[in-house]
Amino acid sequence: MKRGDIVFVTLGVAGLAACALLPFFGSGYAMSMAINLLIFTVLATAWALFSGPTGYVSLATVAFFGLGVYVAAVFGEAWPWPAVLATAALAALAVALLVGLATLRLRGVYFVIFTFGLAELIRQVVTWYEANHSGSVGRYLFLDIEQKHIVWQLTALATLVYLAGWLVKRSRVGLALRMIGDDEMVARHCGVHTTFAKLLVFGISAMFMALAGAIVAPRWTYIDPTIAFNPVVSFQVLIMALLGGAARLHGPVLGVIPLVLLFEFLSANFPNYFSILLGCTFLVIVYLAPRGIVGLMDRLQGGKP
Repeated sequence: MKRGDIVFVTLGVAGLAACALLPFFGSGYAMSMAINLLIFTVLATAWALFSGPTGYVSLATVAFFGLGVYVAAVFGEAWPWPAVLATAALAALAVALLVGLATLRLRGVYFVIFTFGLAELIRQVVTWYEANHSGSVGRYLFLDIEQKHIVWQLTALATLVYLAGWLVKRSRVGLALRMIGDDEMVARHCGVHTTFAKLLVFGISAMFMALAGAIVAPRWTYIDPTIAFNPVVSFQVLIMALLGGAARLHGPVLGVIPLVLLFEFLSANFPNYFSILLGCTFLVIVYLAPRGIVGLMDRLQGGKP
């Protein structure tokens, strides 16, 4: 392990420990900011698990995140909370495997368009079902889950997603994903079962995204498809992962921290121009740091660009 990686691991452990202890001494606003940081840390890291090594740029993040939100909204008041979380993860896994069999044969812009369309399709289906069968577009969710409980659950989930990323990276599946990213055709000729490797990690990534949605759902109380399947979330996660550097496990969090703070400032002070400013931020990041902060640090240290 490189010296820089050891430093980031140490800082990551310290950060997770601080989040776990925050409810004991932090204010409500501090816990709210911690929740935002942890949500995007989980989503960006889960996105990078699959898209980082393979180069498949996915905009389906909010599809799985919103699915988790709605599983919590539908079953949260009737089932034990662990059962709700398990159902959210399994539902996301089923959708990821079903959709992945078709979408993971696509590459480049076709894959990007399909994943964006998938999120919109799920949102429209949920809206239609709610309007025609539930008699209301949205749902209310009242659970005895406080902010501190959400912080602890998200801290545990962030720990799990890092552990999963560490295990995948050092496994044969991780090697297969990197080979796919370099040249998928060559990987197939080398005997790599590319479909299995992509489906497995795509499914794992989707499960973490859905769990993040289910955990944060009680915070909103009122949930509708516009809130749960907001397409801006997918673009925010993409920008954060690219800024930090999706090639390294710790890369996305380097983009999460500054951009969560930036988006908080922009949404509070420029709500009518948020989408425009978000697009400008994306263009600046792609132009100035195409390999992210991690790539810039490697270049400064004389490593690989």
